Amino acid sequence: MSNPITQNLPEGYAAWLGQLKVDIAASQQRAALAVNAELVELYARIGREVLIRQQQKGWGAKVIDRLAQDLKAAFPDMRGFSARNLKYMAYFAEHCPSGQFGQQPAAQLPWFHIVVLLTKLKDEDERAWYASQAVTNGWSRSTLEANIKDQLRLRQGAAVTNFKARLPTPQSALAQETLKDPYLFDFLGLGNEAQERDIENGLVQHITRFLLELGAGFAFMGRQYRLEVAGDEFFIDLLFYHTRLKCYVVVELKAGAFKPEHAGQLNFYLAAVDAQLKAPDDKPTIGLLLCRQQNRLVAEYALSGIDKPIGVAEYQLLRDLPTTLQQNLPSIEDIEAELADEVLPINAFNDDEANKPE
Repeated sequence: MSNPITQNLPEGYAAWLGQLKVDIAASQQRAALAVNAELVELYARIGREVLIRQQQKGWGAKVIDRLAQDLKAAFPDMRGFSARNLKYMAYFAEHCPSGQFGQQPAAQLPWFHIVVLLTKLKDEDERAWYASQAVTNGWSRSTLEANIKDQLRLRQGAAVTNFKARLPTPQSALAQETLKDPYLFDFLGLGNEAQERDIENGLVQHITRFLLELGAGFAFMGRQYRLEVAGDEFFIDLLFYHTRLKCYVVVELKAGAFKPEHAGQLNFYLAAVDAQLKAPDDKPTIGLLLCRQQNRLVAEYALSGIDKPIGVAEYQLLRDLPTTLQQNLPSIEDIEAELADEVLPINAFNDDEANKPE
């Protein structure tokens, strides 16, 4: 028997219900963000109070330990008042003065994101950059940690390109920032003797990791993508569409060092994609040459005579970036062990990792 409640619904009810669901979900997200902002602001206020007493009255660790005990006793249902977390509050307050805090990207991040920034980075400019990227791209805590470990700030926008000469100003800057140098493919588990096909197979098999390394906006369209030009067949190693740049991206892999003729081959592929795949409202297709090694000056000379927008970057199969310096403060693992889930998780950034046991 049909449900009488679902019978004789007025016209437009389904659309109205759908919009209500969207509005409710958006309201829930705003509420979660507001709760997180209030929590972080509370921690900043407590941190400032602790900091003042440490600096002006010389209060030490024993007073902090006692304060932690008293706050836990006064607010047994409220978490986050461990001695170590109080020390992080003071450190946070020191580096985010009250007059500037609301305007800083860190003010929009969950507390454990902030702890990652405090424990993994010493430089204030670096903290601000990673905080801004985390807010803009909605990074989870684990993604933030991985990008700091992989020194994303040093690699972002570092590829050799001719974008400035071949793309209009707004798109050229965004396209430049989209590419990195070097790309890190250590997740493939391959040695430096690996051939192009081995690397390509590995990237496709680990497409999720590959897309994370490429960055936000890349959508995978296919491998060995077939193009036919005047009866001849050509195959693109990897084809992507970039949702933010609104253009196709052709990626060619080379197991050896960059050679000028590689740019000519990729230039041909870009012309073919523009002619056969590009929609009228798409931006010009861009190319990315991934090589084992490159001479930046040779790459610059080669790209200067190329008509299409191309970037050249190295990739690493084995990690050889310098290890990030260890911090004087305890690590995120240390504080989480002591907090024992004392800080209520805020799911505004879909940080599933924050809710998992270490």
